[in-house]
Amino acid sequence: MVSRYVPGEQIADVVEATRALVADGRLTTIDFLGEDTLDEEQAEATVTAYLELLEALNAEGLSRSAEVSVKLSAIGQALPEIGPKLSLENARRIAKAARAVGTTMTLDMEDHTTTDLTLETLRELRKDYPETGAVVQAYLRRTEDDCRALAFEGSRVRLCKGAYNEPETVAFTDRHEVDKSYVRCLKVLMAGQGYPMVASHDPRMIKIAGALATRFDRPPGSYEYQMLFGIRSEEQKRLAASGERMRVYIPYGTEWYGYLMRRLAERPSNLTFFLRSLLSQK
Repeated sequence: MVSRYVPGEQIADVVEATRALVADGRLTTIDFLGEDTLDEEQAEATVTAYLELLEALNAEGLSRSAEVSVKLSAIGQALPEIGPKLSLENARRIAKAARAVGTTMTLDMEDHTTTDLTLETLRELRKDYPETGAVVQAYLRRTEDDCRALAFEGSRVRLCKGAYNEPETVAFTDRHEVDKSYVRCLKVLMAGQGYPMVASHDPRMIKIAGALATRFDRPPGSYEYQMLFGIRSEEQKRLAASGERMRVYIPYGTEWYGYLMRRLAERPSNLTFFLRSLLSQK
């Protein structure tokens, strides 16, 4: 089951997975697993892993088809006192390395308590690396306003529904309310001047995204779809074959157990989602 969603623990594993996806027209964004570190050495080790990954992708001629996704908590954000400064500097190092090999970095969003600090870090990073991508989560009540603030020219924004178990005071907890928020946010991003990244496996949201792209005269290449590695692979291929930009989020590393268990524990609906995906490649 694990290999279905995490291609392996080593750089060679994720490079091979990337090569296979790129061969049939898909792009990738790669996450070196690990988060919530309170150890400065571990944060440094995570940065080193990303730098080595980018070098390996470049050596294989894959770096322009593969970006990296980084959680600030994995590179030191939560460390007492020095966390925000350390994670910003570490993120700069990764962004610099990504640019050097012709690709980009996207800052993953975590639970709502880190949203403001993550967006602040994003603003600082974009002063030197304006190509740095943002992530927003539709289930947070604030996200429609965040989308308006981020929908400017050159801004890359990944819109996902959100996976953390958040309180009702800050997040929509009803599935239909989350869906409605996703569509509202998607409208803002598609109507804006930025580059929307539609992160969803929901067939309805994919259809709505295509309709909104048509409504707002967005040509292919001015937005993209994103899905997780191992989820709806045939739909990923279909979108890529139809001329859409299709990017696959690939997690890898030794922390795969924690990754899968957190995804299952954070929201009960995730368990059903993963079990269904095991039964079908579509």
